[in-house]
Amino acid sequence: MRTTKLLRLPFLTLFALFFSTNILAQTGNVTGTISDENGFYLPGANVMIPSLSKGAISDFEGKFTLLEVPEGTYTLSVSYLGYNEKEQQIVVNADITTEVSLFVEQKSLELDGVDVVAFGLGSQAKALSTQKNNLNITNVVSTDQIGKFPDVNIGDAVKRIPGITMQVDQGEARNIIVRGLSPQLNSVTLNGSRIPSAEGDNRNVQMDLIPADMIQTIEVSKAVTPDMDADALGGSVNLITRTSPQGFRVSSTLGSGINFITDKAIINGSFLLGDRTKNGKFGWMLSASFNDNDFGSDNIEAEWTDEFEYYSGTDDIDGEPILEEVDVNPYTNVFEQRKYLVQRVRRSFSANMDYKFDVNNTIFLKTMYNWRDDRENRFALGQEILDPEDIELGDFTITNGVPTRFPAVVARQTKAGIDNDRNKNRRLEDQRMQNYSLGGNHLWGNLKFDWMSSYAKASEERLNERYAQYESEYTVTSDVLNPRYPRFYAADPGDATNFEAFAFDEITEENQYTEEEDINVFVNFQLPADFFGQGDGFVKFGGRGRFKSKLRDNTFFEFDLEDDLPTLANVPLKDYSSADFYAGNQYAIGSFASEDWLAELDLVNGAPVPDEFLRANFDVDENVFAGYVMANQKLSESFGILLGLRVEATSITAVGN
Repeated sequence: MRTTKLLRLPFLTLFALFFSTNILAQTGNVTGTISDENGFYLPGANVMIPSLSKGAISDFEGKFTLLEVPEGTYTLSVSYLGYNEKEQQIVVNADITTEVSLFVEQKSLELDGVDVVAFGLGSQAKALSTQKNNLNITNVVSTDQIGKFPDVNIGDAVKRIPGITMQVDQGEARNIIVRGLSPQLNSVTLNGSRIPSAEGDNRNVQMDLIPADMIQTIEVSKAVTPDMDADALGGSVNLITRTSPQGFRVSSTLGSGINFITDKAIINGSFLLGDRTKNGKFGWMLSASFNDNDFGSDNIEAEWTDEFEYYSGTDDIDGEPILEEVDVNPYTNVFEQRKYLVQRVRRSFSANMDYKFDVNNTIFLKTMYNWRDDRENRFALGQEILDPEDIELGDFTITNGVPTRFPAVVARQTKAGIDNDRNKNRRLEDQRMQNYSLGGNHLWGNLKFDWMSSYAKASEERLNERYAQYESEYTVTSDVLNPRYPRFYAADPGDATNFEAFAFDEITEENQYTEEEDINVFVNFQLPADFFGQGDGFVKFGGRGRFKSKLRDNTFFEFDLEDDLPTLANVPLKDYSSADFYAGNQYAIGSFASEDWLAELDLVNGAPVPDEFLRANFDVDENVFAGYVMANQKLSESFGILLGLRVEATSITAVGN
């Protein structure tokens, strides 16, 4: 019992201190929202009571709170980038929270003899105001800036921020790099809740999974503060979904286009509907997005080396071939042409709502479900110089120090799926991400308290991914006159189309499934504090728990069909050469095993290949517990300081092979 009393004593003392302070000071609180003339919330607004030198900055929902305001009548001033300054009289009573709603109007400038017509700053002004008033190094992008560019996914929108680069897949931004640090060293959150990763061998969050039109604001913090996750070494990206409006709102978009590689239509659409009850207590917002893009890509890939060896014709005493080395200039030793046919279908749904019990207590629920189907066929023509022991004098030609003719192994590979309504003869990557967050914001005297708990899950499933490869060997000519566009082609054109010489190499089928589940819980407390007598400051402290589980379950099978399908001439072929090949019409990719044939192939009694999958399978649990304390204080009118400490403890349990 004595231990319990000792533990309670600091909290009772702290409570008594706050209680007595309120009684002696006879203070109240002021809370409210800042909106524009259209009723849209304004984040980053500067709210001040000039006579007290007391102020606050509105959050992403336009809300602000002023604590410990002495009883009396004051003028409340609101300033905002691109908007007229707004003043309003308020009356503050002791031990009562005064609620106000302020609406500001955009500035207009009249010049003598000149009419100026322009688009308003809109929500980008909101983003700039938020960016200007943030404590750390932050970039903020608003929804109207996102909408000005043809960005299908949120990754393409993020890459426009200074200091951000993206790893690209099929022309779409996927993995984020902040200040040059790799994607797994950055954190991505949705409304402050960590987004799980469905990548099997890393922690990357695929940014191309989330449609751009589902996000209201992107906030990139390049310097993390103690109240943020400590593993975000490069930075943290917070994606903020649309919040409940102050009144009825409906919006929809519909667009289309055409892809000139596949001549298939591109379809885009989105819908948004929201409202708030007449008493202002309950607000809701529903939104949905759909994108269907059936496209393709043509590319060439080359590897270079400055080493060249060939078999001298003699062996050493151990029977090993003796190789001769030739000094050469850099040349292409591996060359590959690829043609992709891809269909990406994105669907996204979001439902957000909030309920205000009273001026001091609000709860909210934010949900999002993203589902992407990525269907792909790939046709790859790979050509690589033979091993040195397989090259003899007379098999090659070196011109001006550059090998321009040599024997190569040539492979023709088809990538496909199975024939059903989901795969449609293509490799299907089914990726989903869902997030459900419940939280609240509360004001108890001069103590601000917010909390949130969330459940998130990400999964990636790739079933029946099939490859068929046939190989041949013949002499190729290497054209490197233009290093940007190198090219291999058969020295004897008949070799490239002699499909009977392309022998069976392999037919495989792979299944992959990766899943990650995250449960997050955090609480934050904030108290006003002015240690140096220079105006507003605060002390903030809190804790967080993150509980993650991740599993990967893959299989890989090989099928010995060499007796039934010994050469490429024994299977249905399809020619994918095109004069419109985007890398140039000099690249004739040729014929491959038909994806339709591979999809319909009845693959049974395959031999498992453990080296291809067994060591990659795992089941991991990770628990993170964190606590922090931080203080933000003004040392002078133009200089402030933020100090803090964060402690994290991580435990990991893993089962693997």
